[in-house]
Amino acid sequence: MTTGLPVAPGTAVLVIDDHPLFRKGVADLIAMAPELRLVGEAGDGESGVRIASATRPDLILLDLNMKGLNGIETLERLREADLDARIVMLTVSDGEEDVVAALRGGADGYLLKDMEPEEILENLRAAGRGRLVISHRLTELIARALRHDSGPVRPDDAGLTPRERQVLGLLAEGFSNKLIARELELSLGTVKVHVKHLLKKLKLKTRVEAAVWAVRHPPPGNG
Repeated sequence: MTTGLPVAPGTAVLVIDDHPLFRKGVADLIAMAPELRLVGEAGDGESGVRIASATRPDLILLDLNMKGLNGIETLERLREADLDARIVMLTVSDGEEDVVAALRGGADGYLLKDMEPEEILENLRAAGRGRLVISHRLTELIARALRHDSGPVRPDDAGLTPRERQVLGLLAEGFSNKLIARELELSLGTVKVHVKHLLKKLKLKTRVEAAVWAVRHPPPGNG
């Protein structure tokens, strides 16, 4: 089973979307990138979960608005299945409620279908390398949603340790936990503990929120 770390060409991708023409378009994009390979397609959430469990992909592209299980419900089922896969929402919805629900549900990224094909492909490549991917115009929306919470106003208020600042800085660059572990020469378990602690200090719920927060509030130093 592959892990989602930067690997030799062949990051396995599963597409879950109820629009056949869009699935065909994504498949054509993936075929243009030798470092990506399509291992499955599903037209609904139930089938998507079954195929994901059978193929164990590195990257799952998931639509939000689907008949039967919607994207958020499918995301929950995929996370419950304990798959070692990065899950990126690829949808038409740019509504704040949908974006926040997806990211807090464990999505590793959120891309909009109205992006140019070349931009979608570049983001898929980045996601395949373990990077966080969010459509550019959504970052302000996410930041606005975070202002509704009671997180610290300034980086100094958070009381992060030097190591937590390093981890937060890499989160801001879009690194996955596995890439952070590799970069800092730490175990994956240690990185997860640091992420858990910094999320608690920042009063945030997900690593994606922390990444957006960090971009808007650069830590005072890496220690």
